[in-house]
Amino acid sequence: MAIIGESGCGKTTLLKMINCLIKPTSGTICIDGKDIAAMDEVTLRRRIGYVIQQTGLFPHMTIRENIELIPRLEKMPLKDREENTKRLMQMVGLDCNEFLDRYPTELSGGQQQRVGVARAFATDPDIILMDEPFSALDPMTRSDLQDELVLLQGKLKKNNHFRYT
Repeated sequence: MAIIGESGCGKTTLLKMINCLIKPTSGTICIDGKDIAAMDEVTLRRRIGYVIQQTGLFPHMTIRENIELIPRLEKMPLKDREENTKRLMQMVGLDCNEFLDRYPTELSGGQQQRVGVARAFATDPDIILMDEPFSALDPMTRSDLQDELVLLQGKLKKNNHFRYT
């Protein structure tokens, strides 16, 4: 599904409401027929991958730590975490040996955005919210990442779970 609108019309606000970062002033948001207001916010957020324009990477954490944060909190076994991280890095076209122990500031904007996408997929979430994830990228990188996401969509069978704005 794509949400399209003018700047300032509420696209980002809507995504933040879906992710329980902002409370709706009226109405109901349901996922799988359940009102999210009645759900545990932490549990809900861990079921949702979220990619934002500015990547949202933690600058004091390595790329590995950024990707593995939620899987670690979810107590995914170390071996599984490591394999998952390698798979995600391959998925977004980044070399594990070159990037995993670096910090976000050591990467280009496009590389950071790729890490942000990898992190969003780290727990195989049911829903992926993407808030202008490519707007700060150069046209070539943007086109490459968009093509990769279309391929991923089919590969991961998440056809009805992507949210682009």
